[in-house]
Amino acid sequence: MGNVMRPTDEDRFDGVFVHLDAIARYARRRGARDPDDVAAECMTIAWRRLDDLPADDPLPWLLVCARRIVLSQRRNEQGRVSLDDVAEPRFEAPEPVGLDAALTEALASLSDIDREALLLVAWDDLTPAQAAKALGINPVAFRLRLHRARRRCTSALDFRVSHRAPDICSDSEVLHG
Repeated sequence: MGNVMRPTDEDRFDGVFVHLDAIARYARRRGARDPDDVAAECMTIAWRRLDDLPADDPLPWLLVCARRIVLSQRRNEQGRVSLDDVAEPRFEAPEPVGLDAALTEALASLSDIDREALLLVAWDDLTPAQAAKALGINPVAFRLRLHRARRRCTSALDFRVSHRAPDICSDSEVLHG
């Protein structure tokens, strides 16, 4: 019986570290002041908790971690200013840059829950099952949430397109993945 090679912690972490840019993009969209700092902090936590990460697919776990970091930073920032000065969480234009203005406006008009469902699938390239893991919900519940979010976004986009110049094209393939 031969020796079975177990990957070292460094080898396992290499499979986690490849998601650094995806975490920074996610943090940017969530309104982090310093998305690269959020990604770095997330990687630090991932290194410390490497045994807790799913070996086959760490991205949903990393997104949960990044969301918690962003929310924690937002709570800390809000604690330092008066309630009158606290801004609503801001929606950053999703990547890629140059996205159709009507789609950007339609996404901005959605609730955080709807927008996050769409963006996890469209921009973070997660499957519905991965996105459900990232949100800590049942995959069936996520698929329903995604369906409703797509419907609401399509309605908002249709409204915006119908009230603009006729040369605007829609990016509806994003919604109907």
